[in-house]
Amino acid sequence: MRVGLIVDSACDLPYEFSRKHDLFVLPVTAIIDGQTYIDTHDPVRTQEFYQSGLLDKGHQAETEAFSAEQIHNLFMEKIVTQFDVAICETVTRSRSQIFDHASEAMNTVMANYEGARKAAGREGKFSMRVIDSKQIFAGQGLLAAHTLRLINQKVSKNALRHEVETFTDKIYTCVIPRDLHYIRERARRRGDKSVSAMAAFMGKVLNINPVIFGQGVEGKPVAKTRDFNVAVEKVMNYAIGRLEAGLLTPYVSLSCGLSWTEIEELPGLNRLRDACEKHGVELLLSQMGITSSIYVGPGSLCLALAAEPHEFSDFQ
Repeated sequence: MRVGLIVDSACDLPYEFSRKHDLFVLPVTAIIDGQTYIDTHDPVRTQEFYQSGLLDKGHQAETEAFSAEQIHNLFMEKIVTQFDVAICETVTRSRSQIFDHASEAMNTVMANYEGARKAAGREGKFSMRVIDSKQIFAGQGLLAAHTLRLINQKVSKNALRHEVETFTDKIYTCVIPRDLHYIRERARRRGDKSVSAMAAFMGKVLNINPVIFGQGVEGKPVAKTRDFNVAVEKVMNYAIGRLEAGLLTPYVSLSCGLSWTEIEELPGLNRLRDACEKHGVELLLSQMGITSSIYVGPGSLCLALAAEPHEFSDFQ
């Protein structure tokens, strides 16, 4: 039985990790200044976007989920013909239509897969599940890494589905947005009022870099600094402290909307690397994808790990 994992372009993971584990990335459409781009998580294309400045302020940037028909066609061509069981983990349903479109596509695929499967020479039935990850960016990447680990452990189909659906509630995420005004404008266009005008104004005028912490996307400010590097240090200290206290999966996921040179200069990064190596934890360090950067803004940072219930302040 061959099991395949599907994520979408909002999921941040190192490119080599995704390729090594044969991860299928469901593309997202990016619309920047009226031009349409397909985000397939290609690292060269992503780097070109960072260098071009297209992700900076001043550009009209939006993301759009593939239609149910587009996803159906991808599933029929790439998934049904290669796998016997498929798990599709989407960015949180509360922030995107991808879950709904993928679920609709799954239903039509399940009713029509036999012909495509037979033509590809694959025998037996095909089953599929679409799961709301309840995560964004590095959090979605962490769930994907944990899912791949379970798949490699040959967990049964039903146990795999149950574990993934319950594990997502154990993921904690830290986000440092570089510009609250940017986030508010992007959220306003989506009809998301979670970032108030006053918070955006204060962040812009006072140069505040907050740390947003919580389970999945249900985060709240837990620290406010006027220096991005200070905020990064706080997140690194939290991650190291929580890692030493114990994690529920041997991964820490960190994605950054920065150039690789800037990423390597992040304060505390080498300390986090050392702590991961000491405790047998893999650091999944990636450059934030095009979709993620459009959502939260260039220059931002997102860290995720899975652990027992705790507070950010427990590790400061």
